[in-house]
Parts: sequence; C-alpha cells; structure tokens
Amino acid sequence: MSALGDRLSGSLYGLGWGGVKKLPEPAAEALGRRVADAAWRRRGAGVRQLEANLARVEPGASVERLRALSRAGMRSYLRYWMESFRLPVWTPEQISERAHILGEERLRADIASPRGVVLALPHLANWDLAGAWLTTHLGAPFTTVAERLRPESLYDRFVAYREGLGMEVLPHAGASAYGQLAQRLRAGGVVCLVADRDLSPSSGVEVDFFGETARMPAGPARLALQTGAMLLPVTLWYGPARQMWVRVHPEIEPPETGGRREQAAAMTQRLADVFAGGIAEHPEDWHMLQRLWLADLPERRPTAPGPSEAAGADPAGRPAEADRADGGGVERARRGGAGDGAGEPV
Repeated sequence: MSALGDRLSGSLYGLGWGGVKKLPEPAAEALGRRVADAAWRRRGAGVRQLEANLARVEPGASVERLRALSRAGMRSYLRYWMESFRLPVWTPEQISERAHILGEERLRADIASPRGVVLALPHLANWDLAGAWLTTHLGAPFTTVAERLRPESLYDRFVAYREGLGMEVLPHAGASAYGQLAQRLRAGGVVCLVADRDLSPSSGVEVDFFGETARMPAGPARLALQTGAMLLPVTLWYGPARQMWVRVHPEIEPPETGGRREQAAAMTQRLADVFAGGIAEHPEDWHMLQRLWLADLPERRPTAPGPSEAAGADPAGRPAEADRADGGGVERARRGGAGDGAGEPV
C-alpha cells in the first residue's frame, strides 16, 4: 500500500472509532447492515471466498442457500465492526448484559487454578466482546498477540483499543511473543488466541476440517503442553436483541502416548473438531473471508487463475485494494497475517 493509502486507511478507521460510537445504537446497527448489504451485492473477492468456505460447511446447500448465508455472514461481520467501534464507551454493565457465557462456573474455577489457561477460538461472532466480558465481569486480564499493521497509527489504535478493554497485547514477533505467552501461562495467567487459520507451512498442523485438509496453528496446543496450562476451546454466536452467546468447552487434555509433536497434532485436531461443531451450528457468524483449505491455496491449484485470483486477491486470500469494501481491509486489520504457531494474531 502507498503512503497515501496508509494515511487514508488510518483516517477511515479513525472516523469509524470516532464517529460510530457517537451514533445512537439503532443508527449504528442500520449503518452496519447497509454497508454489509452493499458489499454483499458487489460480490467482491471476500464475499465469493466466504461463500466458497460456507459450501464446505454445508456441502449440500443450494446456490440460494449459500447466497442467503453469505448475506447473513456479511451482516454478522459488520455487526462485529459496529460493536467494536462502540465497545470502548460501553459500561461493564452493558457488556455483561450482552455477553452470555455457557460454562461460566467451570471457567471461573479454571482461571482460579494455578495452571494457566489457553482460550482458543475461531473467527466467530465478536471475540473482542467476549474478551471485554472476561476482563470486566470476571476481573481476569489476559494476553494476546497482534500483527504490526500499516500505517503505524492504525496499529497503535488497535493496540490502544484492546489495551483499553483490559487486554495485554504483545507484538507478533515470532519466538519472542511465544516465549512471553509461555511466561504468562507459567505464572497462572490467561492467554487468548484465534486459532482456526494458519498458512505458515513450518509451524501449522494439517487437520481434517469439514472433510478436507486445512492448516491450523499448533501454538495453543504447544503452549498447553509446554507449560501445563489448560487448553479450552471457545465457540461464539450472535443471538437476537443484541445478545451474544459464548460456550466454553471442556479442556482438551494431552494424549497419554506419543511425542510432543504427535500430542500437539492430536490436540489441534480435537480443537478443529470443536470449532467445526460451533461453525456448523452458526455458519452465518463465521467471519472467514480468506482461503482456508489447502485445496484452495495457489500451490495446490492449477496455474490458471481462479475467481479470487483473477479479481486481485493475494496468495493469502486477502482481497486486493479494489476489494477493500467487501471486508478485505477491515479483515486484514482485525487479524493481521498468519500466525507463527502461537495462534493467529488478533
């Protein structure tokens, strides 16, 4: 992106944070739906990839069903952004009224234990809202990682936003970030990682995901194995009347046999299975606008360009600048690049 593009991107996000949070809530919700519907009708690279991903989740779905799902998915995705722009001005009471946790008592007990907790979740609903509930309702600060973004002002804004919600945000810096996450867990802390997509061939684990091979980060399992922390899958979905539900699943325990690498792979597969269950129940809330399955990646595909490539999507599946309006720009800012094994930056 050019320096001018960097400044424009930073200005647009600044407008979002500065302007949307001042709108009455019904107006912000209506704005989100209008933007989502406009992007859906435009059928840019992100929307087309979302439909291709949803076709794996519902393999027998008709074209009409996939179109309806993708439209609902874009509305869910823009709901995430409208909420995120407004989260900094919500009171703890407002956050608690919106986020409903299934498995709260078990989560309280796990966090109170000295073992440390790794919470691993997919791109479902609004993990920032869940994180805000964790820090305000349970009084449990946690640590996550973030990719450095351009422009620097945008990265600083994202870090300040999440730190303002009570999160500790580490810069995504390979082994350094991983080591700090391990330290937090050994001290009995909580680490949260988005863990349903990893395109780094050196660290990702191949898993069976909806009947096809995808790659997911081994970091959550590796951290749990190395530090003795609990690995807890989390799935989320939106409900009516501005509600969001969060299910904290039972601990994924290490297998009794096999070496560390085999154990991490088995735990990552179990994590993928839990994610698949949550996504299948609420596919419209899965904000996956990039290529995920190995069969969709350029190195596994014919040399002739497919629909997303012909439209200008980069090899990681992020829409090019021309497709920013359909989720490419905000998704790049939300997730950064692919993880290095510690879990995807968030």
